[in-house]
Amino acid sequence: MATQEFTLDDLRRILLAAAGADEGVDLDGDILDVRFEALGYESLALLETGGLIEREYGISLDEDALADADTPRALIAAVNAHVAVVA
Repeated sequence: MATQEFTLDDLRRILLAAAGADEGVDLDGDILDVRFEALGYESLALLETGGLIEREYGISLDEDALADADTPRALIAAVNAHVAVVA
């Protein structure tokens, strides 16, 4: 179980593992405040992403946390709030 801070690089890696990336989407760019829909990630992809995050970081994200996190910045903050509680 990892207890380190969850970063944008961690999110990029997990997004690619969970759902890949749409052609023409540059996950290496400045995506912190870009809505997931604009990045090509719909609810099912985000649920899979959430599941991978939960397993890797030993946390439990409720559905509201995933639904409310509509940008990478928001999801990173939600994950880090849970990681801080576990640590």
